[in-house]
Amino acid sequence: MNFRNTLAAGAALLPLALLSTPAFAQSTGSVDFENEIVVTGTSAQDVAGIQSPDTSKAKSVLGQEVIARQNPGQTILDTINLVPGVVFTNNDAYGSSGGQLTIRGFSADRISLTFDGVPLNDSGNYAIYSNQQLDPELIEQVNVNLGSTDVDSPTAAATGSTVNYRTMTPTEDFGVKVSGSAGEYSFFRVFGLINTGEFTPFGTRAFVSASSASNDNPFNNYGRIRKKQFNGRIWQPIGSNGDFISVAGHYNENRNNFFGSLPLRLDANRVVGSGSGNRFPMNNDEREYNINYPCTTTATVTPGDDDSASSCGTEFDRRYNPSNTGNIRGASKFTLSEGVTLTVDPSYQYVKANGGGTVNARERLNNGLAGYMGGRPYFGMDLNGDGDLLDEVAVLAPSQTQTHRYGVIANLRWDIAEGHTVRIGYTFDRARHRQTGQVGFLQLNGEPIDVFPVNDGATDVTGGVLQKRDRLSYATLNQISGEYRGEFMDGSLVTTLGIRAPFFRRNLNNYCFTTSDSGFVDCFGQGDPRNATYAAANPAVQGPQQRVLKYDDILPNVGLLFKPSNRISVFANYSKGLQVPGTDSLYNAFFFAPNTASARPNPEKSDNFDLGVRYRTGQVQAQLSGWFTKYSDRLASAYDPVTERNVYRNLGRVDKYGIDGSVAFQPIPELALYAFGSWMKSEIKDNVQAGSCTAVNTAIGCAAIGDPLFAQTAGKRESGSPEYTFGGSVRGTLGPVELGITGKRTGGRFIYDTNLPIYAGTQAAPTIVYPAKTNAYWLVNLDARLSLEFLGLNDKTFFQLNVYNLFDNLYVGSYTTSLNQGGVLGSGLVTANPGSVPFAQIGAPRTISGTLTVGF
Repeated sequence: MNFRNTLAAGAALLPLALLSTPAFAQSTGSVDFENEIVVTGTSAQDVAGIQSPDTSKAKSVLGQEVIARQNPGQTILDTINLVPGVVFTNNDAYGSSGGQLTIRGFSADRISLTFDGVPLNDSGNYAIYSNQQLDPELIEQVNVNLGSTDVDSPTAAATGSTVNYRTMTPTEDFGVKVSGSAGEYSFFRVFGLINTGEFTPFGTRAFVSASSASNDNPFNNYGRIRKKQFNGRIWQPIGSNGDFISVAGHYNENRNNFFGSLPLRLDANRVVGSGSGNRFPMNNDEREYNINYPCTTTATVTPGDDDSASSCGTEFDRRYNPSNTGNIRGASKFTLSEGVTLTVDPSYQYVKANGGGTVNARERLNNGLAGYMGGRPYFGMDLNGDGDLLDEVAVLAPSQTQTHRYGVIANLRWDIAEGHTVRIGYTFDRARHRQTGQVGFLQLNGEPIDVFPVNDGATDVTGGVLQKRDRLSYATLNQISGEYRGEFMDGSLVTTLGIRAPFFRRNLNNYCFTTSDSGFVDCFGQGDPRNATYAAANPAVQGPQQRVLKYDDILPNVGLLFKPSNRISVFANYSKGLQVPGTDSLYNAFFFAPNTASARPNPEKSDNFDLGVRYRTGQVQAQLSGWFTKYSDRLASAYDPVTERNVYRNLGRVDKYGIDGSVAFQPIPELALYAFGSWMKSEIKDNVQAGSCTAVNTAIGCAAIGDPLFAQTAGKRESGSPEYTFGGSVRGTLGPVELGITGKRTGGRFIYDTNLPIYAGTQAAPTIVYPAKTNAYWLVNLDARLSLEFLGLNDKTFFQLNVYNLFDNLYVGSYTTSLNQGGVLGSGLVTANPGSVPFAQIGAPRTISGTLTVGF
């Protein structure tokens, strides 16, 4: 959420020679393939850190000049709010507690995010975790493909946009950079970077860095956000033609408490408190409330009575969201012969994370069985020491995920003749995705004994580990790709013809009984004898089993670039996108028999078209593009009339189209201006069944019980994305002082695909408790930098001030969207909401911080 971004300052146009090898694409092979087209015939590369690369795709690139002006430690996804069509809502001003991303209306699980070519989307549900990104000081540049992927993209998620950022290359000279930051909400961060310079006769160079950051939750007296990160890279050049071998490592550790989630009811009846209906007050001046801490889990217990669990430690805002993530990234380029180049980028990733809260466990058995059933654990043993099995005790029950992921992207490029180049590529990606739900115990003060119960899960009376899910997935991609680039008319016309053929395999192993199509399971353990007992008593429930699903397609990617002069270019691009159903949703489909259509949803596909024009000089970078996307087999949650539940199914066709534009202008070195804007329209083509008429419905116009009840989605906009965004930035330099201010206006976003308000009350007499859209809002950020050269220090030493959300606006940040809330009967009468009200994050308040950076 939050936009601050900013143009970087007073830097006049860098010499073209220094920018002759830009890294506009995600893999080394894509970088190598695009270099010639990007540089040939251009007279400018960037204006104050903003670039509109001269390619056939609608693309924007932000350099370190822009990134460095953001809040200390800020997530890179907040920085790209500068790009038209991008909306990121940040959960806190320092970027350490998550957020929500959309681009041209594509949700985050439909956007491919890569880090030096390594895919960062969750291998199960394709989610993006914005708080686990690289320290911004180490990011050389970030580029956004607004509506298409590269032909070697290693993604199962992207039906549209991609975000790629690349790590800096170690410098040839020795250098040290140290910074310390402090700010509101007890924020403190330290960052250190050492560049070794060349330290062998072969030109080997490397860097190592570390950072640590922490801050309080801005909305209550309890939550704390802690983050530390370690990075390193070694770079070995080979010869004098740009060949190299590189190995980089990254490790990130987060310990966050949940916060800011509330039912989306900003009405006057809401008061201060941590209850589900009162997460935040309406008043802009009363955003903080007190958590019940310190407290004790020691509850009054009476032998022979059914004692209730203590509420200590059970508040939503005391939940932990811990994560340990790391990766090793290789990159290499080899010139095999004149005009023939091989690039190979291998990678390994590790994830250990969980999310979730507490549940009240029962001491007794359930129908004679211990285990995890009906959404809670049954221990079959005395937990509070009162000698009976009648009580409930609060225990920690998060959803645990551990992933080991291996990948490689290889490309072979051949310059057939002058102006004609081809490449062929192979991409491999295999993730071992282990999802469990072990139970853990709480300390007397309500704190978890271990935030990772997977380390030593609690056991029941049989010795079996209690867990709310137990599944093992292997998500595998084998992909071949090819691309041709040809230059004609003395380089004025450039064509790119690409194609990728992905082959996806989902090997799914569920060791539990699937009791609903929304993910609930009953678990006893792999090979446990209780499985047979349970199966005999519940013959209609799908039990532990393995399913293997395969998906493949041919995805073209075609582009044209016409350059009537070295300043003006016209571009067009068509690409086909694909999203394979995520493993989380496929496990929900285990509720259905394996040979049914509901158990095997089709993949989502998209056709993406771009047409635009650019103007590029040493003072101006401008781009205007129109776009159109057609969804086929769009995937979402919808009602199934057989089970009378919401399930993952095909919603048919959705069309989207819009306009994006931006212009960066630097009339003099001391002044940089930037403006951008976007407009988008989406249209869902079909109504979707949201239920069936009941006796209550017939009282307000339904013809007969059992008649279909449709959500009136046909002709409506997709939820979650604004119709418009616009903003700008001004940056000026006067002597040692540089000042920048940026502002962005984000339009209102529909909550539901029905585009209806949130209702409460009865179906016969519903009342509106929140409008159909969230509020539109301005987010304005200020940054100022003072060079300390006047004190006799070098030009790498400065003090920077940042103010996030300068005018302290209160607005809805991220929230969950859905299809069928606020359904409509065939007669046009509005029903009450068939499900729960969505949860939302409040935008980060005004936050002031300062950073002292020393370099030499």
